[in-house]
Amino acid sequence: MTAQANLKPLPLETPARAKRRIDIATPDGVRLHYKDWGSGTPILFVHAWSMNSDFWEYQMYPLSNQGFRCVAYDRRGCGRSEDSGDGYDLDTLSDDLACVIDRLDLQELTLVGHSLGGNEIVRYLARHGSGRVKRAVLVAGGTPPPVKRDDNPEGVDPALFDAMRAAYAKNRAKWLDDNSGPFFTADTSQGIKDWTRAMMMQSSARGAIETSRVIPDNDLRPELQTIDIPVMVIHGTADASIPIALGRQTTKYLRDWRMIEYEGAPHGLLVTHPERLTKDIAEFAAG
Repeated sequence: MTAQANLKPLPLETPARAKRRIDIATPDGVRLHYKDWGSGTPILFVHAWSMNSDFWEYQMYPLSNQGFRCVAYDRRGCGRSEDSGDGYDLDTLSDDLACVIDRLDLQELTLVGHSLGGNEIVRYLARHGSGRVKRAVLVAGGTPPPVKRDDNPEGVDPALFDAMRAAYAKNRAKWLDDNSGPFFTADTSQGIKDWTRAMMMQSSARGAIETSRVIPDNDLRPELQTIDIPVMVIHGTADASIPIALGRQTTKYLRDWRMIEYEGAPHGLLVTHPERLTKDIAEFAAG
């Protein structure tokens, strides 16, 4: 008998084995791909509409080398996660976030969400509470409704969102080409632009169209008022996707907040201002 034959398999539930898994099953059976880098104080990143967890790499890699455990997952229908065909409402998406947090047993957590990811964080805190969460960061978020209403006269005509969905459904590659410019700065490399576009084309068309309703259709102002942890709001002054006015409005409904404005930064500030964003997240998460 060889020495190799004497080796016993690892128990199925050892921490080392659990951390090597690359997906988590939600209660309705959808496999969510995730990455888990580093060790220490945990930070969980939630990505923007039709993107995936890769878009956080310019924050996750340096932070995972600075004593943080960095976790991110692909939303259902995005990246390497399964396309469920349904479950693209905000309640289900926030429950997916809860599933990731619970399955990885994350505690004393900092949640960081970009754009739609910020909405999922707010709904998560409203539905599941802050027992596992110490603080949250909303990056370029649209938690007050961007659509025009009686109590939101500065909002956008809802017909524009309907037109956007129709154009996206007809030819989403063209829609991305026509609308990606303001997402970046003038000096953003073509490689970054191509990488971002490819990431967005990888998402489920149905998932992307359905989740595009989440921000305009949900008014999270009442839920913002229930958040009982510190929140940092980060927003670029040149954001064309979610104007900074919405970021500023968000702070009006929070109990414990600070806001940082990036002068001239667009919606895609994860890649246009990566060092500054990483530094701000690190200082807040360590506080």
